[in-house]
Amino acid sequence: MNMKKIFAFFIYLIPLISLAQTDVMILQKNGSNIKTYAPGMDIMMKTVYDQWLEGTITDMRNDSVFVNNNPFHVKEIAAIRKNFSKLHLQSGGTILIVAGVGVLALNVINGLYTNEPAGQWIKPSGWIAAGAFILAGIIMRNARYTTYVIGEKYSLHYLNLRAGNPPVESNSSSKPIEPAK
Repeated sequence: MNMKKIFAFFIYLIPLISLAQTDVMILQKNGSNIKTYAPGMDIMMKTVYDQWLEGTITDMRNDSVFVNNNPFHVKEIAAIRKNFSKLHLQSGGTILIVAGVGVLALNVINGLYTNEPAGQWIKPSGWIAAGAFILAGIIMRNARYTTYVIGEKYSLHYLNLRAGNPPVESNSSSKPIEPAK
């Protein structure tokens, strides 16, 4: 009975000593949140030096984002790209293009088999179906990324949530206040 009380006491102490808060970076469009980034999340970004970098956010400290342990200040990020490759749009688009070409080929083969004149091989419904498949495939292949350029429409904010690290002041030109004489 006594051991259970000691065990319960330590279980209740865990939230008091644990530090679960980490800094976050928020991508916003006209003031509404689009995506929140925290350590451990994947990111694809373009720096102000015109370099695209992709990796995992390993840490966030003092307005700096560490991507694969390489530090970048938040103001060095020019754009963030959202990747839709997990939805398999690339391969699905290719399948739709092949299906559209297959519909056309099947209509031609069917026309040759039934000895129809060359102008009547492909019916209007075949053209519409094949065109829809091919167009949808092209759109899916091109919809792989969405790029958010930081500027007028999109903004990137660094939110310091660590209790031990006060936020760094962005205005370094302010002079320390002297006591009155």
